Amino acid sequence: MSRVNVLLLMVLMASALYLVRVSYESRRLYAEVDRAQDRQRQLETEFGRLQTERQAQATPSRVEGTAREKLGMRTATPAITQYVALPAAKSASAAAVTR
Repeated sequence: MSRVNVLLLMVLMASALYLVRVSYESRRLYAEVDRAQDRQRQLETEFGRLQTERQAQATPSRVEGTAREKLGMRTATPAITQYVALPAAKSASAAAVTR
């Protein structure tokens, strides 16, 4: 009987150590999931902020203002429109190609 008792004691100790290890691992994984969820919330908040910022940057009035200020562009009017005409020889060959 003593061999059986010793064997049962060893099995009991092994299962107790295994239970402690599994409990520790479970707590560690739970903490990791919690950190990952916090990071997810942070990223979702930042994504929403960036989308709002992108929409604010892409408004037509801002794009037009930037084009005027940085690129020196202005609205096209008939007074400043320049038309380019092809030379007669090139326009005749281009017309022949399109037929």
